[in-house]
Amino acid sequence: MLLSTYLDGRDRTPRRDAPGVLATRFLLALLTCWPVVSASASDGTAVNVGSGVWSGVAFGLVLSIVIAVFSRVRVKSAEKDIARLTELANHREYERNVAQQELLRRLEEERELAKEKMQFESQLSDYEKYASLAQLALGAAHEINNPLLGILSHLELEWRDADAERREEIEQCIEGAKRISSAVRGLLDYARPGPLTLSNVNLWRLADETMKFVAHQPMFRQIELHNCVPPDLPNITADSNQLSQILMNLLLNAAQATAPGGSISVLADKVRFAEVIELRVRDTGCGIPADILPHVFEPFFTTKRGKGTGLGLSISQAYVRSHGGDIQVESIADHGTTVRVTMPMRQAGKVLQQSEEVIV
Repeated sequence: MLLSTYLDGRDRTPRRDAPGVLATRFLLALLTCWPVVSASASDGTAVNVGSGVWSGVAFGLVLSIVIAVFSRVRVKSAEKDIARLTELANHREYERNVAQQELLRRLEEERELAKEKMQFESQLSDYEKYASLAQLALGAAHEINNPLLGILSHLELEWRDADAERREEIEQCIEGAKRISSAVRGLLDYARPGPLTLSNVNLWRLADETMKFVAHQPMFRQIELHNCVPPDLPNITADSNQLSQILMNLLLNAAQATAPGGSISVLADKVRFAEVIELRVRDTGCGIPADILPHVFEPFFTTKRGKGTGLGLSISQAYVRSHGGDIQVESIADHGTTVRVTMPMRQAGKVLQQSEEVIV
């Protein structure tokens, strides 16, 4: 009864010290039973009782060992289960992180694709608009130019026989007609650029001659012009007429934005590790507001009402692209503007004219 009481006692939850506790309880039970058995037994039966007690002690020890081994096995099995579950949890955590990263990557790819799609759609819309404009220009140019030439001829005849007051009015009419002619010619150049006439061009001499040509115009008289192109810069293969027109358009735009006392600089460098030339026109003018900057290459877009046609940069962009180059405008309001033109030094697959240099 006492043995069962000790064995069936309070807590049977397996723990690391459970085998030792059970063995201790079993030995205490035997020691408690020993005086009772000794007092009630006779001399003749003492040896048998003692033998039974020692047999019980041996059985208890064996039972304690078995319980200890069984408990240890259960503990190791539990540790393995915990380790396996921990590894499984870590693996699932890793898979979840990988899945999240993959999801973020795909979302980023979709965002980039959507952005590229919008850019392509915008470019396609621009190309369609420019194609329609080109068709309109080609169709209307002859219808405008032919009557315009007759009007100009008549006005010049009227000017010869007119008095001073009428001559002023006729001169205004002639100026307006010339502006119309200039706009039509610029539109034709933009819509249908002529084929390239390539030759070796020295950018320093081209910039020098172009700046000397525009320096006599009234808008340049109070503006400093600086030719900062290195004289030893390698020659490039280009259409000198188109390149001169590009530079002249950029100088005119810079002069219109620069106040008296300001300066305009023309710079050029060879791009490092590439067969590319970068031409820059930098002014100290009023700059271009950020909301207007994206529209500067649109045909007929201008902020100078009554001055120019808004085709200068559009034509320049068409010429630069015909050379396989690119043109960009960098500007900060009230801090000036820099226009960058990049184009290859050689025009691959195109016939070069025999002349060494072309100067405007």
